[in-house]
Amino acid sequence: MGRLAFAKYEGLGNDFVVFGAVDEHVVTDELARSICDRRRGIGADGVLLILPPRDTTLAARMKVINADGSVPEMCGNGIRCVALHVARARGLVTAQLAFETDAGARACTVDDVDAKGMVTVEMGVVRSDGARAIEVGGETIEVWLADAGNPHAVVFGDASRLRAEAIGPRIEKHPSFSGGINVECARVDPNGRVDLVVWERGVGITMACGTGACATVGVLCARGMIPRGRAAIVRLPGGELEITIDDTGRAVMRGPARHVFSGQLSA
Repeated sequence: MGRLAFAKYEGLGNDFVVFGAVDEHVVTDELARSICDRRRGIGADGVLLILPPRDTTLAARMKVINADGSVPEMCGNGIRCVALHVARARGLVTAQLAFETDAGARACTVDDVDAKGMVTVEMGVVRSDGARAIEVGGETIEVWLADAGNPHAVVFGDASRLRAEAIGPRIEKHPSFSGGINVECARVDPNGRVDLVVWERGVGITMACGTGACATVGVLCARGMIPRGRAAIVRLPGGELEITIDDTGRAVMRGPARHVFSGQLSA
């Protein structure tokens, strides 16, 4: 029976248990589900493994395991937490660090002066794939598809938790999306600010979703509803993210990460 050191982090309420490891199998899918259990475990939306990079020019490799044991390609709030954790482990208050993910390398700029924990992430190209009408529970819903390193379906109109809980699980597992999909319920105000509630694939409702914010702003830019090159404020239940999409579709995300506590887990 060994013990695993961990740190609990959150980014706008999207929370994770972070492990440094040399072997990605140190946390199995079953163990991840147990760790994320909010009654019998530590409690989290997911587990983040910080692993040795395959490319030695990068700081580390990040593997994400969702609360249900599934493995997504990328996690925007998660990579901010990983970047802050690595910077602090190295004694850095400002840092330029790049991480390997299953969606490609992601460069991060950490600003931890006065322990502010702000991280800016180059999130790669967001691809907008247009709209599709699908049948969900007898209702025809228009979803705007996007890829932000992982797949998203954005539904505009009612950006409430009630709406996300009603349609999120049905769209996530809709036959049109064989690998599942993240679901965003979005509303844009007259000033271009975006209200957003996200049903995350393999997790459910979360307080925030970085890739979901990027996907939503990417779709809005493609539709001409938000100008490219200008930061858009995305208001999630856990707080605000700043998302900028340039003329090539590349996204930059800025937001906070916070260390909650550390401990050891019997495994």
